[in-house]
Amino acid sequence: MHLTACEPTAMSTAVVMDHPGDASLLQSCGTADSLASLEDVTAESTANESSEEESACAREVQSNTKAEQSMHTESGVTPRPNSLSLPTKGTELWTTHRDGEVKLRMGESGPEAEPPLTVNQMFTSTVQRFGNYNALGWKEGEQWKTMTYNDYYKSCRTAAKSFLKLGLERYHGVGILGFNSVEWFIADIGAILAGGFAVGIYTTNSPEACQYVAENCQANILVVENHKQLQKILQIQDKLPHLKAIIQYKDELKEKKPNLYTWAEFMELGRDEPDAQLDDIISSQKPNQCCTLIYTSGTTGQPKGVMLSHDNLTWTAFATGRDVSLTDADKLQEVVVSYLPLSHIAAQMLDIWLPMKAGGITYFAQPDALKGSLANTLREIRPTAFMGVPRVWEKMQEKMKSIGAKSSTVRRKVASWAKDVGLQTNLNKMELNGNLSRKPLNYRLAKRLVFRKVRKALGLDRCTRCYTGAAPITKDTLEFFLSLDIPLFELYGMSESSGPHTISLPDAFRLTSCGKIIPGCKTKIFNPDADGNGEICFWGRHVFMGYLNMPDKTEEALDADGWLHSGDLGKHDQDDFLFITGRIKELIITAGGENIPPVPIEDAVKEAVPLISNAMLIGDKRKFLSMLLTIKCQVNSDTGAPEDELTPEAVELCSKLGSNSTRVGEIAGGRDRVVYTAIQEGINRVNEKATSNAQRIQKWTVLEKDFSIPGGELGPTMKLKRPVVMKMYKDQIENFYKEVLTPTTPDNPLPPK
Repeated sequence: MHLTACEPTAMSTAVVMDHPGDASLLQSCGTADSLASLEDVTAESTANESSEEESACAREVQSNTKAEQSMHTESGVTPRPNSLSLPTKGTELWTTHRDGEVKLRMGESGPEAEPPLTVNQMFTSTVQRFGNYNALGWKEGEQWKTMTYNDYYKSCRTAAKSFLKLGLERYHGVGILGFNSVEWFIADIGAILAGGFAVGIYTTNSPEACQYVAENCQANILVVENHKQLQKILQIQDKLPHLKAIIQYKDELKEKKPNLYTWAEFMELGRDEPDAQLDDIISSQKPNQCCTLIYTSGTTGQPKGVMLSHDNLTWTAFATGRDVSLTDADKLQEVVVSYLPLSHIAAQMLDIWLPMKAGGITYFAQPDALKGSLANTLREIRPTAFMGVPRVWEKMQEKMKSIGAKSSTVRRKVASWAKDVGLQTNLNKMELNGNLSRKPLNYRLAKRLVFRKVRKALGLDRCTRCYTGAAPITKDTLEFFLSLDIPLFELYGMSESSGPHTISLPDAFRLTSCGKIIPGCKTKIFNPDADGNGEICFWGRHVFMGYLNMPDKTEEALDADGWLHSGDLGKHDQDDFLFITGRIKELIITAGGENIPPVPIEDAVKEAVPLISNAMLIGDKRKFLSMLLTIKCQVNSDTGAPEDELTPEAVELCSKLGSNSTRVGEIAGGRDRVVYTAIQEGINRVNEKATSNAQRIQKWTVLEKDFSIPGGELGPTMKLKRPVVMKMYKDQIENFYKEVLTPTTPDNPLPPK
């Protein structure tokens, strides 16, 4: 439910393709010479993003009183906006009609007052300023090729004219199904320029799921990557009455079919078309009209089409770029690597719109990026900003630890000393909001001996911003990278807020916080409890238009005053840093009436027992809490399915405990008493810190396999699908509660595991 990510002040100089470097450098300091193979981070796990689909229950769980509300803006407390009842077109804050217009949440001064722009206006402004700068980079064989902003814009116009020639109608979708590429970007922007909707479709979608999205957005054209994705569309094309053409942008066509085009054939259609029709459409576009649909990947019900306007995209790119101090290309060109799925707004904002605003360059990773090749791409490209979902950072951490463990004693000692220095120095810097007047001598020495080599080996030697988001990240991983002088800056937002809402900055971050709001936006904590915890609500020009054709769902997400209710629980500290504490729908209400957010307890167990991969707390309407646990295991690189074999880190942890287990099957079901004893001891440590007896974990079990996307327990962003898990493991859960006595007192201790 979060967007999470790194950064000091200066950016590095020219975009030079550097030699990947000496792989031994990183081993010398006890860390990895490459990123981990990220095969188990599926292509769908992206940026710190929460979907709005569950916020109906937010309204049920909370009282309707709006008396106690704390509201934070960049300047402090501001009054709640007046209720709106403005019936005419373009004067309401929301719409669900494809041709609808909304009232923009403009302010009188500051970022809120920035003049609204269409996508075309922002793009042409960049072309005028940075037309000869490279905009996109991709690899052909072993060679990197590039495209300038001039050619990028011309290609988007050509694609737009081709779409129109194929019959794209105003406010109809162009669905894009495939891995990140130049063609993906050009199809996306071309669709917008032609007056259609750019619609990313998850590459892991089934044919039926593709059909739902294509029908919902009334797609006239579908753009697919290859034969595999084409087959999904061919299975359902007869059920898509609006579909007029299919374009395949990679590989040769295996068979010719009517209205099926290669990318080259498609671009040729519009190359010599006159500009008049396209220019008329572009000039008729308004910033407060929809141009992009992002489909939520909800755990319940059908996906919802999040309508984003031109202003949503262009203003968010402006406000975010300003907040994180992106540099314009004529000063120092920003460099990013595109690998996270573009069906998510986080990836679109980071890869398409932010670089466009600043004249940055986006390089495309290989399709097998998350199976291991991302490491090489990062070392070749050396980005100035990089976003990883928590699982990407965790895999890096695991790989670095495993290589470090094989280093010589001296190297391990040097690395350990450097990490201690790095963590302490960076924590001091964090507390002083970046104002550490002089770095200590031992830090400067550690930087020379260790930190620079680590960064270079990871390809992050000129990366001043490392972000993390889309899901919660553990404190252990944050501290690991902080100790290596690589602060990870957490972001938080949702599809419905065009991506980011709060951002952590080098001079303003706190461990486990998602940072502070982007200037020009507002946060309100709705109906806070005694500790200040309440539902996080958003206000700003980044708030979406509505859900396409779903007025009821839209009214659940947006209240009468236009505030977006996130469905997430959170609070601010005394310095206005936002902390996410849970999700309303996930809140456990025990039989005794105690409200318990599960995520903090689950995270505490994973931290106490590093062997644990996933933990899910049970206890809604029950007399006590129990927990399902899974063990860290290898993942099939092709299917993403969990395997029985433990990860190297897990084998090492077992060995240290005195266990010979190398497979999940040797541990699950109580088969390994040594491991079970260690897990119980870890849970005991967590229970000792519980705020009440009701928050103690009384029973637990280790499942036979880890949670996964193909298994159905995790959503596309690696979010736990709790209702699904409850159904899948109902027998194990019922077993927890079969005993006559409820083990909640010292007089009734748990039977030993």
